[in-house]
Amino acid sequence: MEKVAREYVVGTVEEFPVGSHKVVKVDNREIGVFNVNGEFYALPNLCPHQVGPLCQGKVSGTLVANKDTDWKRTWDREGEIVYCPWHRLEFDIKTGDCLAFPDIKIRSYNVKVEEGQIKVW
Repeated sequence: MEKVAREYVVGTVEEFPVGSHKVVKVDNREIGVFNVNGEFYALPNLCPHQVGPLCQGKVSGTLVANKDTDWKRTWDREGEIVYCPWHRLEFDIKTGDCLAFPDIKIRSYNVKVEEGQIKVW
């Protein structure tokens, strides 16, 4: 038998203006819901480092220095990175990837908007 994921309404689009995020409770889980440039993403409010409240952290960008920037440090990805308030470990909101440790990834919840409501599963 195939298990079907249940959808949960976590708010309305008006409650999540561009650039905002908040932690919502779904069953017994806390989930951070983020509006990044009009697209919605959801991550668990749980940092894998020491179980900190990841989604209560600040949303920002990150410093990048690579071949594309001629190895000069530049600020990039503003509004796409959340960092844990406990130890500042950074995660990509869109993918759940940890920026410092590429083999660490947190799950992402599915998100969709229907009739102005934000649903996660």
